[in-house]
Amino acid sequence: MIQELLRYNTLIILAGTSLLGLVSGLVGTLAVLRRRALAGDALAHATLPGLCIAFLVVGHRHLPSLLLGAACTGLFGLACVSILCRSSRIKDDAALALVLGVFFGAGIVLSRWIQNRATEGSKAGLDSFLLGKTSGMILADVELIAAVSAFVLIVIVALFKEFQVTLFDTAFARATGWPTGTMDLLLMLLIGLVVVAGLPSVGVVLITSLLVIPAAAARFWTDRFETMALISSILGMIACVSGVVISTLIEDLPTGALMTLCATGLFVVSALFSPRGVIARRYRSSRGEGNETNSAPFHIAELPEGA
Repeated sequence: MIQELLRYNTLIILAGTSLLGLVSGLVGTLAVLRRRALAGDALAHATLPGLCIAFLVVGHRHLPSLLLGAACTGLFGLACVSILCRSSRIKDDAALALVLGVFFGAGIVLSRWIQNRATEGSKAGLDSFLLGKTSGMILADVELIAAVSAFVLIVIVALFKEFQVTLFDTAFARATGWPTGTMDLLLMLLIGLVVVAGLPSVGVVLITSLLVIPAAAARFWTDRFETMALISSILGMIACVSGVVISTLIEDLPTGALMTLCATGLFVVSALFSPRGVIARRYRSSRGEGNETNSAPFHIAELPEGA
């Protein structure tokens, strides 16, 4: 068992998925608290047409070009959501569902058409982007994820106060001149980078689970933003590593799906056994202590000067 885990390819996969889980948990915290989780789902599904179009333009499977195409259509999908919400009576959830369905359907059609082409379909391999192919991760993929992780971490640390105020008191931020619109766009950019970086290993369908589930699980453990971000990052990393270890020890199991299931298991444990979970709430209720812990607001460590 130890020998299997210490193989070079397995170590590469562990390094890449660990970084992906960490950065997904971090950005997922911002997305969940800002109520942009479904935006990540729409962005992920909107990347599939870009993958196909990039393959048709380049003519072969060139990963940087495919990911660039995915990023373009993903961001275009979010722009369509914004336009629909601003120029019509369509609500956010309906616009997200509309864009998700249309873009994903177009991507499936393009992917199947490419796969059916006799000369190029066999080497496209675009179906692997649907559910991911973690076993095919190479050092270049790890370097890409590491670069995305470093950029995301630098941005969040540099704009930590701005994100805090935008997340917890948007009205105050807007009234005092903070660029809330720009911060929302920046958050969408960070989500897009994480989604694109995770496409080769987790796939279009499952990447959103790494953004949402660890952050939702972390919310049960704390009422502090900084602590939630840290716990979410750790839970995301644990879920990814656990999925890789299980798929290594048990053959023919999809790694991406296992990472999602491991994240779900961590969520269930958090929902049941955390200080804000079901069991703790039942215990406090039986003792007549109420559910103050469960309803506690977030604490902001620092507000901007002049707040």
